Amino acid sequence: MSVYVVTGVSRGIGWEFMKQLSENPADLFVGIVRNKPATVDRVKAELSDRSNIHIVEGDLASYASLKQAAAEVESIVGDRGIDYIVANGGLVSEFDAFGPIGALADKPEVLEAGAVELLKINVLGNIHLFNLLIHLVKKGKAKKVITISSGVGDVDLTNEIDNTGGALYAASKAQMNLIVAKFSTQYKPEGILFISISPGLVEVGRYKNITPEQMQGMGGFIQKLAAYAPHFKGPISPEESVKCVRATWEKASIENGSAGAFVSHNGDKQWV
Repeated sequence: MSVYVVTGVSRGIGWEFMKQLSENPADLFVGIVRNKPATVDRVKAELSDRSNIHIVEGDLASYASLKQAAAEVESIVGDRGIDYIVANGGLVSEFDAFGPIGALADKPEVLEAGAVELLKINVLGNIHLFNLLIHLVKKGKAKKVITISSGVGDVDLTNEIDNTGGALYAASKAQMNLIVAKFSTQYKPEGILFISISPGLVEVGRYKNITPEQMQGMGGFIQKLAAYAPHFKGPISPEESVKCVRATWEKASIENGSAGAFVSHNGDKQWV
């Protein structure tokens, strides 16, 4: 019997986390989303038989919203506490996704506004989330806090494949990886595992409406990944990604050196 709290469950791998983690009716699942009505409607349409799902409204860009969400989460989980927090929600920027950082040289306002938004949502939002819920994790049994990161935040991979795209998004993920390590150093003595896990390159329909120029840039990135990992056959499904991520966090422990680590969906440094 486990209690899961997962952000960003309205779509993509967040929705898949909810599907898989709520399969056991003895488990309690709490999803935090910005648009509660739309998510509740989808749950009713696709997962109507699961009474163990609770949807809470919370916006990673707003501390007040997260504080209210945390209070609601506490009222739902009660003395059971939280076994697993999965910080999946976040912002994937499009303005810098397909070109090099130098392409923004003549767009300082866009660069600064985008960087601030990424910091606020992908980093500060998760810091607030952890601080607001950590007392409930202390009550749980598993005591695991998982941040869904990205392989693009790995400096070695960036240099190895000469990945020029998505600089500011990648920087926000790298920054959050370090924050996870800092949380780990604080809470490891209390038996709480903090870990960052990349979900791999996942097909969630994010690139359906990109321009031909952006598609060319995406194609170049895919070619670089294929050269980096000859076994790479393209993006994996949300179902496969979530199964791998779950297996990785179940194997992870403070005792085996996973505390504060940043690993792939397979538990290593092979990002695809």
